[in-house]
Amino acid sequence: MTVEAPTVPDRTRAAATTGPRRNRWPRLTRIGLSILSVLLGVLIWDLVSRNYTAFFLPSPRLTLDGAVELVRDGTLWDSVSASSTRILTGWLLGVLVGVPMGLLMGCIPWLRLMLDPYIQFFRFVPPIAFVTLAIIWLGPGEASKVALIFYTTVFIVALNTLAGVLSVNEIRMRAARALGAGPVRSLVSVVLPSTVPHVVTGARLAMGNSFLTIVSAEIVAAQSGLGSLIWTARNYAKTEWVFVGIIALGLLGYLFDWILRLVTGRTLRRYGVTF
Repeated sequence: MTVEAPTVPDRTRAAATTGPRRNRWPRLTRIGLSILSVLLGVLIWDLVSRNYTAFFLPSPRLTLDGAVELVRDGTLWDSVSASSTRILTGWLLGVLVGVPMGLLMGCIPWLRLMLDPYIQFFRFVPPIAFVTLAIIWLGPGEASKVALIFYTTVFIVALNTLAGVLSVNEIRMRAARALGAGPVRSLVSVVLPSTVPHVVTGARLAMGNSFLTIVSAEIVAAQSGLGSLIWTARNYAKTEWVFVGIIALGLLGYLFDWILRLVTGRTLRRYGVTF
């Protein structure tokens, strides 16, 4: 008796039949583990909170009641809206300026040498150090908060973009020039595809740092926003409001990063940007 080995089409057909079912389980497992982790965290939080006063460590139930209270009077929505607007505005401006800055520094050596001392100096000065100057120069309004977010973003994006330009393979650049590509064509066809992953990474890092900056700025000089909500809660001895503000910041940051990953994953996949 002879047994014939399955042909290539048979194997392909078998893989097509069983593939989706196998691929579905890892995703369900990841989601299940994430949910289980959150539930365990809440359970541990609840157990630990029973050993302390509500002022020191409010329970999950008390925090939920505080969130409902802030939602009903509109405070939470106003705070989320104010912080989101400031973060997105400053972050977008920082990306729009940081990307061209990084490209120019990467393509023009003398410009890189001139700007490098300033970038290396200011990137080690935290944005919170400029809060007082921002208020003096721009006033206590929205401009000062947006400027601090811009400051947080622009150097991170510029340096990551610069790293992308400098990582371009010189052989590819020579090949492009040998095929008759000029500076603009080489930039579009060679430099940008190699730089996009670095730009996206810088944008994501800058988004995370923007949340650190906005809390500090709103605590010092703001009447609205999640940072202001956290700071105001101390006047009313409402520790649960502090927890609500912290949780809202984490969820908002997760949402922003998820949207950014979704957009880049669909529109920049051809450049090799995948998450």
